[in-house]
Amino acid sequence: MVEVVLRAVRVDVGSSTPLLLLEELGGDRVLPIFIGAPEATAIAYALQQIETPRPMSHDLLGNVITALGARLFAVEITHLHENTFYANLRLLREGKEILVSARPSDAVALALRVGAPLLVSDELMNDEGQVLEVSDEDDDSPESEDTLLAELRDFLDNVRPEDFDQ
Repeated sequence: MVEVVLRAVRVDVGSSTPLLLLEELGGDRVLPIFIGAPEATAIAYALQQIETPRPMSHDLLGNVITALGARLFAVEITHLHENTFYANLRLLREGKEILVSARPSDAVALALRVGAPLLVSDELMNDEGQVLEVSDEDDDSPESEDTLLAELRDFLDNVRPEDFDQ
């Protein structure tokens, strides 16, 4: 498994669809994964550490996991089948590991909330990882994070249901 970090959430210009860019630690490959607008919102909230009056779905799931005496110790994005990515939540409860199938977008949103590491299978990263040249100034500055969040907000404010009828 390759450990990755969420490098960015972007909106693909051609399809107007949000996508995650998961960058391998200590490497130069990025795994792009298209996601839905609600999941992009949930991830943006997690990145901004926005507290909502009531738990969002990913907060609820984290609370349920904790209430059941378990903890999320990793998220694994395992494979791609027919243009659909698959992931697992790796839970630990009473010394036993429990794997739960999940969509990568939901798994990433949950991992961001509880501080669990993100992993990508070696085979998937080898097959689908892309080398992207990103300058040091590009994504680490507060200004670029603000720009990214503004792009995401603009997309979410203007997206229509018919935009997903492809």
